[in-house]
Amino acid sequence: MKKAETTRLSILEKGFGIIYRNGYQATSVDEIIATTQVTKGAFYYHFKSKEEMGLAMIRELMYPGMYNAMVKPLLESDKPVLEIYSMMKNILLENEFFDVKYGCPAINLTEEMAPLSHSFHKALAQLTTAWKTGIEKSISKGKEAGNIRQDVDPEQVSCFILAGYGGIRIMGKIAGRPCYTMYLKELKNYLESLK
Repeated sequence: MKKAETTRLSILEKGFGIIYRNGYQATSVDEIIATTQVTKGAFYYHFKSKEEMGLAMIRELMYPGMYNAMVKPLLESDKPVLEIYSMMKNILLENEFFDVKYGCPAINLTEEMAPLSHSFHKALAQLTTAWKTGIEKSISKGKEAGNIRQDVDPEQVSCFILAGYGGIRIMGKIAGRPCYTMYLKELKNYLESLK
């Protein structure tokens, strides 16, 4: 990787960490610069504005990471009950990056920025749509394989699962990690009922 690419990636990664802990609006370009130890000129060489950096962070860091952890496994399995539960357990209990007290970076940005910025709304909708579509395809594949009842509506299932995830991430900020375990137990019951 060239030095310019390394610098750009460092800005995105460090900026992501600060924004995850403090929120997008509360994070200044100066804070990001101080953390990355690049000059203001170097920051603006790579990004015209904080918004451009924030959108690049969603597209270049969050989307690929989310896709690999939360969508790809669903598309590769015809056992959605097992795969969806395993994926949720992994992102809630086993992911070392996400801190319970800060919640989910995508949910946080959606709450904070989607109503305020069309560009953020569009970029964040791509994350949600990819995950929703992955769940729907997994459920449909499970129906074809005989692992899911034929009367199950994949779109309703995906909406329910995404809403549950968003809610438990927010609740976890207050109630802590134990609520994740309770949520997973009920999620498992729900998924089993789809068979």
